[in-house]
Amino acid sequence: MTTIEAMVFWGFLLVYGVVMYALSPRSRTAESFYRGADDQGNPVGQWSLTASLFISWIFAKSVTNAANLGAAYGVVGGLAYASYWLSIPVAGYIIYLIRTQTGARSLQDFLTSRFGRLAALAFAAAVLIRLYNEVWSNTAVVGGYFGRPGEWPYYTAAMLFTLFTLAYSLKGGLRSSIFTDVIQAVVFVFFVGAVLFLILPANGPGALLGSGEFRLEAGFDLLLVALLQLFSYPFHDPVLTDRGFVNKEKTMLKSFVVAGLLGFVAVFIFSLVGVHARLNGIDAMGNAPAAVGQSLGLAALFFMSVVMMTSAGSTLDSTFTSLAKSLAVDLPRLASRARERLPSLRLGAVVMVVFALLGNLPMFAGTDILKATTISGTMVMGLAPVFLFYSVTRWSPWSFHLSFWSGLTLGVLLAVGLIPASWAIGDGKYGLLLGVNAWGFLICTAGFFLPLLLRRLAGRSLAAGEA
Repeated sequence: MTTIEAMVFWGFLLVYGVVMYALSPRSRTAESFYRGADDQGNPVGQWSLTASLFISWIFAKSVTNAANLGAAYGVVGGLAYASYWLSIPVAGYIIYLIRTQTGARSLQDFLTSRFGRLAALAFAAAVLIRLYNEVWSNTAVVGGYFGRPGEWPYYTAAMLFTLFTLAYSLKGGLRSSIFTDVIQAVVFVFFVGAVLFLILPANGPGALLGSGEFRLEAGFDLLLVALLQLFSYPFHDPVLTDRGFVNKEKTMLKSFVVAGLLGFVAVFIFSLVGVHARLNGIDAMGNAPAAVGQSLGLAALFFMSVVMMTSAGSTLDSTFTSLAKSLAVDLPRLASRARERLPSLRLGAVVMVVFALLGNLPMFAGTDILKATTISGTMVMGLAPVFLFYSVTRWSPWSFHLSFWSGLTLGVLLAVGLIPASWAIGDGKYGLLLGVNAWGFLICTAGFFLPLLLRRLAGRSLAAGEA
């Protein structure tokens, strides 16, 4: 990095941190800090919630992955990754049903009422693992625009970015997170448009949209994986689901639908950066946005870094606030039904500080950012039957556990390479992943319904005996 490049990048990082802190509102009540309400107790507005959902789920690592898949498979790869954003409307609709049918105030409340506290604790553990991974995997992406892993600029930028995000998160909690999300969404859309303006003239829309083939071995298998995971993947991410309980049900549902569609379009558009690399013979080297930015000059590289910084910031502040709520609010309520009051702001602040420090340890250990998400969606496949079919039972802890732990077991076996190749569907790179998700969904669904079936058969046997 030249002296001029260093001045531009470090200057923007400092300006970004100062501006976000100065503009973010301060929370003075627990209702504001943990639930995003304003000083008068009013809930989040519809468009603010929409912008927050839109940008907070566009992770820095996600847009990088979308571009990398575009480079590998053309538009098919971009569509595959963008399809995950369609899970936002799915989650919104199911949360809408849960709120209107059960009156639950959180997913933990809902799981406790239908499947018991042990089910809610298992779910909470999956949530915390997900949130922990979100810290280092996003700061590492930002650090990658300042240096390489092992170099001091890489770690310094990542830790400064963490510090700036932590500062305004401590200032306002969920309220400041949603407020800054609106700003970050506007900046993100502007600079994605600028990036698109740079790559369109070099290729033309026809060449960009015509790249790729809809064959299993050409990325279509990953698209099918994404469609299968629409019904499980969003529910283990409180960055998304916490926002499903901060406003009125219909307002929330509208925000989820619009944000999901906008997210799908935005991520697909950014994947065209990778398609540009594919068409022009640019070696993505595992980071297509950076490679394309370097090939197009300083302005393009700067635009890419701004896109990454805004998307990483929106995710990281949401991660801090979700961690605070999970550990300061949700878990204590699982331990004691009597605790209804929200805890102090100080407790949530302590949680944020601890995870800002611990959450970056894997980055220093050199963990690959892709490992934060490639398997997690498969491990939580057992949540799909739980949220899709909850209405068929009033109380069935075994239904949750047979479904959830079956999915988790299959995800672990896949991660350690113990799933036989015969499970694969197709010969593509993601054939085994597709097979595990397809057969796993059936296994988890069978596990969910097995206790209900046994209970019904036992009831019939008892009735026959009495007769």
